[in-house]
Amino acid sequence: MKQSIAHIALVVRDYDEAIDFYVNKLRFKLVEDTYQPEQDKRWVIVRPPGDGQTSLLLARASNSHQETFIGNQSGGRVFLFLQTDDFRRDYTAMTEAGIKFIREPKEAPYGTVAVFEDLYGNLWDLVQVTDGRA
Repeated sequence: MKQSIAHIALVVRDYDEAIDFYVNKLRFKLVEDTYQPEQDKRWVIVRPPGDGQTSLLLARASNSHQETFIGNQSGGRVFLFLQTDDFRRDYTAMTEAGIKFIREPKEAPYGTVAVFEDLYGNLWDLVQVTDGRA
């Protein structure tokens, strides 16, 4: 059996501001942005550069209950892990792009890691693994 996670839904306030953050600040690729008139929503997929297959589905909150999860998808814990092949390069570029890091880089047994916030406050790890873990 072969399975994989294709998309992770990320609840956002506005499609265009989310696209701007992920494409222009994090340098993700905009894979698809298709309007779905029958549901009055857009199918927006972004993916980090590289050969990974997992992507984010930027899903605009459609009611007040969903809006409560914007920026708190994982209850205040780190939600997503952006793995890089060059921590310093990406940390520098992200800092220069205005990404807010809430935990500075540190060396851990598995590699180098720092925690940053996305535009809504969801927490991410930027990590370069050096011990062979994926």
